[in-house]
Amino acid sequence: METTTETNYQTTVAARVAGEDIKQGDYVTVLNEIVELPSFLWSCSGSTLPADEPVRIRYMPSDAGQPFKVVAVCLPFVYTKRPKGGTQTFDTRQNQLVRLDPDSGHAVWKRLRKTLKKKRK
Repeated sequence: METTTETNYQTTVAARVAGEDIKQGDYVTVLNEIVELPSFLWSCSGSTLPADEPVRIRYMPSDAGQPFKVVAVCLPFVYTKRPKGGTQTFDTRQNQLVRLDPDSGHAVWKRLRKTLKKKRK
């Protein structure tokens, strides 16, 4: 007996993208965010920091992976539409955006909108 198995799984990768390469209609998400804190918060550390220099911390936000649809770009700002409705503005100096695969972004976008419509009823 001979059997064959076909798999139609395809792995896609979110690609880091520069602000000038983002265009209307793209699906993007935040990979990580940069937060600046005053250096006096590190006064107990072993290193001395200038008082006027902020400390930059990079972290991954809890909603990383949430798709946003780009409405307009006016650098350094990227204006997006949320699946739930409303708009979200990203500053590319503080948020590192990645472009989602168009098919994956669209599929997740539709699914999130459908889930929201069910909850509203």
